[in-house]
Amino acid sequence: YARRMVALNDEVIVRLTHQAYEGEIKLGVPHDVVYPAVPQVLKQFHAVFPRVKVQLEASYTRTLKDQFAKGDCDVIVTTETGVDQGGEVLAHKPLVWVGAPGGTAWRARALPLAFCRHCMFRAQIAVALDAAGIGWDMTVDTESDRTIEAAVSADLAVSAMIEGTQPPYLEVIEHGGALPALPVQQINLYGKAEGSGEVHDTLVDLLRQAFSGAAHQRLRAV
Repeated sequence: YARRMVALNDEVIVRLTHQAYEGEIKLGVPHDVVYPAVPQVLKQFHAVFPRVKVQLEASYTRTLKDQFAKGDCDVIVTTETGVDQGGEVLAHKPLVWVGAPGGTAWRARALPLAFCRHCMFRAQIAVALDAAGIGWDMTVDTESDRTIEAAVSADLAVSAMIEGTQPPYLEVIEHGGALPALPVQQINLYGKAEGSGEVHDTLVDLLRQAFSGAAHQRLRAV
């Protein structure tokens, strides 16, 4: 037993000091799915590779995919309705309408909407509303997620988010069919190539576990 403990200790020391486990890896994740999965991933990764820096880029899926294509990100997570070649689907999550707790903005016609200009969801929302014959107005059109959340929490507009990602000051709208159903979103991963090294493969495995396992089911609902 003592020999085994010494061997394990030596393995830990080698891992912490070996030059192969130094450096930087860049991870891109959409704003709306950062919490709480990604902090858990970063904490676990740091425990294994404390000398490797993870540079986190929180942005929009379209931007992250452009950066990945240029080689500016090593691994990215995306939210999409499909998946491109080389991507891996981690989870399927419904898109839901969100509004202020007890709010009434969702009853207004034209329906007041609040979305970021680069949000992947806004085109899908417009298609769903047009198909349902519901008039709408882009009341808040901004670059800032915080502005969207402020407007929606003030009951000035409604928006849509992946189920479970809404902050505590917003709630899923129980509209009873008054608003159209929204498409299911895929949480995808790009950059999974095996053989890229233990550091890269460990980060990918941790992301898989966080987004496809029980941890992701809770998201911000905790």
